[in-house]
Amino acid sequence: MEIYLAKTQGFCAGVSFAINIVEQALHKYGAPLYVYHEIVHNTYVVNGFRDRGVIFVEDLTDVPEGERVIFSAHGVPPFVIQMARQRKLRYVDATCPLVTKVHHEAIKFSRGHHPIILIGHKGHQELIGTAGYVDPRLLSIIENEDDIDRLDIDPTAPVAYITQTTLSIDETAILIEKLRKKFPHLIGPPRSDLCYATQNRQDAVKELAQLCDIIIICGSPNSSNSNRLRETGKKQGVPSYIIDTAQELDLELLCDKHKVGISSGASVPRIMVDQLVGRIQSRFPDTQVHTFENPERNIIFALPAI
Repeated sequence: MEIYLAKTQGFCAGVSFAINIVEQALHKYGAPLYVYHEIVHNTYVVNGFRDRGVIFVEDLTDVPEGERVIFSAHGVPPFVIQMARQRKLRYVDATCPLVTKVHHEAIKFSRGHHPIILIGHKGHQELIGTAGYVDPRLLSIIENEDDIDRLDIDPTAPVAYITQTTLSIDETAILIEKLRKKFPHLIGPPRSDLCYATQNRQDAVKELAQLCDIIIICGSPNSSNSNRLRETGKKQGVPSYIIDTAQELDLELLCDKHKVGISSGASVPRIMVDQLVGRIQSRFPDTQVHTFENPERNIIFALPAI
């Protein structure tokens, strides 16, 4: 048995940014500390913070007036910030800087009075946050090609698009190409809204698919980017599975396999991958592990004042 670890492991810079904000706030102010929505979509991380006195809320009215609250990495719509101010909450915004970039694009396109198409997963916290920065009179949200067919927008108009940062790169490219055919004057952001971590991790899974006969993705069920990794492996023709913990893996899946690829979502701590490798090695003691240099190792976002 051989294990090949994807070259991208551990937290991306945006996740590290958000988690470090919570860590510093806990160190400086102690518990209880409130966080609006899960700080990142990972069960291990969220449960670890809960054990240390962090309280995750889905409604700001659950935060006592005047308390401290941190906004999650996925971003929040402007009305949430307004509500926090009205309730005299002392807040810190842990929105990933790459998501904030998309918010700025939404504001810019809205000021230009362009119809704006937002590509993403309806109901996902990041998409809800981004949609809040778009003039609602201009906004259309699409998830798939059928949604494009249903768009009732003048095809001769200059139409803008923005995207959620954690989508499938290949699927998003198909949607944008279809939008270009329907709207010849389509306007996009200067650079792709899909973040570098999404790009790198999906590329790494494609590389694993060339080497391996099974791919295991470490990631929580509600993690968009982790689910896209499993889909990427599957579309490359390799059986691919997503697990939240090492214990979830059915080791019987590996009995007729020789090369196992392991990747992880951008919000998955490295310890989860190490635990999975250890569990496989306990069943297959002669397993060799192959690693690659991580291209993201030097990417860091500066923290705000806490």
